[in-house]
Amino acid sequence: MPSETMSHFRYRLRRDSNAVIAWFREMWVRRWFRWLGYLAGAGVLALILGWAVFARNLPSVDQLRDYEPPLPTMVRDADGKPVHSYARERRVQLEYSEYPPLLVRAYLAAEDRTFFEHGGIDYPGIASAIITNMTNSGRPIGASTITQQVAKNLLLTNELSYTRKIRELILAKRIEGALTKEQILELYLNEIPLGRRSFGVQAAARAYFNKDVDQLALHEMAFLAILPKAPETYGRARNAEKAIARRNFVLSEMFRNGWISAAQRDAAQAMPLGLSDTGNKAVAQVGGYYMEEVRRQLIDQFGETPEDGPLSVYGGGLWVRTSYDGKMQDATTSALRKGLQRYDAGKGWSGPIATIEADDKWQSRLASSFIGIDYDNWRVAAVISKSAAAARIGFANGDTGTLPAGAAALGYRKTGGSAFSAMRPGDLIAVKATAPGTYQLKNIPEVSGGMVVQSPHSGRIYAMQGGFDVKLSPFNRATQAERQPGSTIKPFVYATALDNGMTPATMIVDGPFCVYQGARFGNKCFRNFGGGGGSGEHTMRWGLEQSRNLMTVRTASQIGMEPIVDTIQTMGIGKHEPYLSTALGAGSTTVEKMTNAFAMLANHGRELKPRLIDYAQDRRGKVIFPKNWRACVGCNMSDWDGKPMPRFAPTGKQLMDPMTAYQVVHMLEGVVQRGTAVRLRDLGVPLFGKTGTTTGPNDVWFVGGSPDVVAGVYIGFDKPRSMGGYAQGGSFAAPIFKDFFLGALTDAPPVPFTAPKGIRMVRIDRQSGRRVYGSWPGSDPKASIIWEAFKPESEPRRTIREEEIKPIKAPKAATGPARKGATGRSDSDFLDDRGGII
Repeated sequence: MPSETMSHFRYRLRRDSNAVIAWFREMWVRRWFRWLGYLAGAGVLALILGWAVFARNLPSVDQLRDYEPPLPTMVRDADGKPVHSYARERRVQLEYSEYPPLLVRAYLAAEDRTFFEHGGIDYPGIASAIITNMTNSGRPIGASTITQQVAKNLLLTNELSYTRKIRELILAKRIEGALTKEQILELYLNEIPLGRRSFGVQAAARAYFNKDVDQLALHEMAFLAILPKAPETYGRARNAEKAIARRNFVLSEMFRNGWISAAQRDAAQAMPLGLSDTGNKAVAQVGGYYMEEVRRQLIDQFGETPEDGPLSVYGGGLWVRTSYDGKMQDATTSALRKGLQRYDAGKGWSGPIATIEADDKWQSRLASSFIGIDYDNWRVAAVISKSAAAARIGFANGDTGTLPAGAAALGYRKTGGSAFSAMRPGDLIAVKATAPGTYQLKNIPEVSGGMVVQSPHSGRIYAMQGGFDVKLSPFNRATQAERQPGSTIKPFVYATALDNGMTPATMIVDGPFCVYQGARFGNKCFRNFGGGGGSGEHTMRWGLEQSRNLMTVRTASQIGMEPIVDTIQTMGIGKHEPYLSTALGAGSTTVEKMTNAFAMLANHGRELKPRLIDYAQDRRGKVIFPKNWRACVGCNMSDWDGKPMPRFAPTGKQLMDPMTAYQVVHMLEGVVQRGTAVRLRDLGVPLFGKTGTTTGPNDVWFVGGSPDVVAGVYIGFDKPRSMGGYAQGGSFAAPIFKDFFLGALTDAPPVPFTAPKGIRMVRIDRQSGRRVYGSWPGSDPKASIIWEAFKPESEPRRTIREEEIKPIKAPKAATGPARKGATGRSDSDFLDDRGGII
């Protein structure tokens, strides 16, 4: 620009500015102008102060565009059916289009009739509320629109103040500028608190009527619409008259706005409230200890609350697929409880579950204890008072009843006398109704235990029970209790021996065995269970079947404890010390670890990692756990595409020689057929397993199963002490497995254990371990001739000694030219079952 032009512009600007200043000075001498200036300045100052007080640091409404409410985690079983949820609040998120239009209009009639006309603020309503609040001294009322309620619920607090109200108004205007009316309504209908721990209309529909929103009748919609005003008042049965009056008003408003007909209004107003007492049954809430263990694992992985991250258990809205099998879980729970009660039978009352103060606040104290029981209609009650004839008892819901002295006459095992004489006010006890208002004392077994059921193919855990009832004790004895495994460790001792040149037919002396431990400790002498100095020389198989301690410790001494504890650690049982007592189960482990180790034996020694969770998805369906999860492409095709069927490749490391693993399993089949678990033989299917009884005996065990399902169980006192000399794994733990099998697996077809490539099945004499010629195994489990599994070049050799080549006389039904056993099945049939091994 030329310099003379710039000079001319500056001159004009200076001239005009001077003219304005001169005019302002001339006007300022006039009083009315000065007052206008003061008012304008005050207005600007008020705006600045208002912004500083009300609008400064307001949350941004932009976060509402991508708002994700805290949602509960939903758990599915192995078939994909929802069976449990982790929630402290009931929440279900729906899209606006999923809400019935009539339900939306019910809320508009109750809360904001002009919602679609105003811009977020109802000015006439505000003026009316101000007048009302100025003329009344009670609780101030508001004129909140639905938009304002969204601002309050999602961006502000519930503080009762005019400051909060002004901030709410500012936010309401901003929300209206950022979101559509439908988006605002969707946020409102999903987030409004409606009582019974319900947030959002769908959650409330389930809580009050056990229905989804698309199943609600008109009078039920109107009831839900009155809840935002006072959910704790209208949602209680004792306030039914108030609720009906308010509901009918909403129905009248819907008619006045032309949203329903007079006939619809009258029919709905004539209906009772019809509230459900059972609450939400959409999810069965099953699983007990199983689901509690899933919860622990999810919390370790994602955190517990929204403060821990966007994928938390109680806010992330996760969808979790588990391997939970309801039928197996029910059978597991029932079998373990029966086993605990079977041991506890006749031992008297074990004492109260817990104690509280027996004062006028007993009900709240009982409710806040969170102690309960889910078994055979038993209930937990508090002893309120007691006389010579009866005790007055009360329940967490406020009900009371009577416990007659005769109905509590269980022997009291701790101090003698009767349970009733030992019972005191404040004791929490288990009872069962015998008549209305009259109850009978029930005993919670003092002994406890744990059980795990697992797949030997994948490691998936189908069922888990960690005690009598998780509501009585959340301590999970299946995963958290470290116990001595006893003789269940012996298969891994013999597996190490098989890897070091021994065979199932190796002869081992069952006789006295002592170890010199130095001048201080002298000799340490081992003995068999029940005492006795041994019975001579026997095969390894016989030693394992009969669980002979002397044979096991002699074998461990021969091969050395270092490789044995290495095997125990490799199989995931635990890190144990290389002492000979470890070979008899002196270390510690859990039921879960022991069950997994036996499952890996059935899996031909291939690594398995026990898991309850198959995968977890976020609220949008993306798989977020495990990190290396991959979908099986083509697995869910409706029609065959002509290509090969998708197959999963074997996973996991080979932790044990597959032939060794099979040899151990084959010997453990003998434990069921003629050993310490013989009571399982009449189940009539191929089973393997091992019983265990620890020193004391403090714990009794059984671990084993079929080629498709492996289970482990122990029972013992939480503070280890003797269960009594009569307690053995075969008499108390094995029957628990049997009850489980009868409850869950009776319909499963019998499947034989298959041998890996290379195994040689050879006929031997069960007692001497010698190879047999000319005779064949029969169906009698105690027959002298059996099939034995050998690794190549390890089977007994031919001999020229007459006493060894002479045929052993076999049962008549097991001989003949057809070479068939008493079952009518030939040896080739047997070998085919085992995978065609020769």
